[in-house]
Amino acid sequence: MRRRPGIGGLQTAAAARDQYRLLGENVAKLRTDMMKEQLATFRSQLEEFARKHKNDIRKNPAFRAQFHEMCAKIGVDPLASNKGFWAELLGIGDFYYELGVQIIEVCMLTRSQNGGLISLQELCNHLRQRRKKDREAVTEDDCLRAISKLKVLGSGFEVITIGKKRFVRSVPTELNKDHNQILELAQGQGFVTVEEVQRRLSWTSGRVIDTLETLLEEGLAMIDNGNKDGKCQYWFPCVSSVYSFAGSDT
Repeated sequence: MRRRPGIGGLQTAAAARDQYRLLGENVAKLRTDMMKEQLATFRSQLEEFARKHKNDIRKNPAFRAQFHEMCAKIGVDPLASNKGFWAELLGIGDFYYELGVQIIEVCMLTRSQNGGLISLQELCNHLRQRRKKDREAVTEDDCLRAISKLKVLGSGFEVITIGKKRFVRSVPTELNKDHNQILELAQGQGFVTVEEVQRRLSWTSGRVIDTLETLLEEGLAMIDNGNKDGKCQYWFPCVSSVYSFAGSDT
């Protein structure tokens, strides 16, 4: 018959478990302290790097993007506040604040033409035209960072992807899968017809017309009845180069 462990054996096993637990806690604490020390060193080096390359960070968009990547890797967000060390050192908070204001202005000025949906590329083109005298180049990455900060204002700004292109939506319109498919289809020539959508997406005429009517009501589409073949063309300024830079000089 197998003997069961006595009280002494149980106490020894419990003591061993406690020792293993304490050892694990000490190892975990040691690792945490080492990581904190390494992060502190990285932050210090990052601050020194930022001081040394301040002008490059503000003026060179590629350099600025790489700087943001370095910050992200150690959990530093230079845009978290426009007060404090990073704002005072780089003025980078002011850069994105001004860019955010200009993004709002461009979206408002073009809203009557595109219904509040503008491609990220076109938005950047408008901003570059406006900022020529500032000599501070703007990239799509800069726009995305500025827009991410606009969200805290509850302003409804959002970046969405339709097909292979990204768009900035500045109105609370909800686009469903049908809307996105028509917008993606229109990217080829800037417009679609009911017949084309039926043929290429294999939809019924009722589904096509219902979707197009919704896009018209939301201001995202314009209708052209003046074609020789008698077919109505539904134009989408947000994806059409015909409307690009309209109002860019305002």
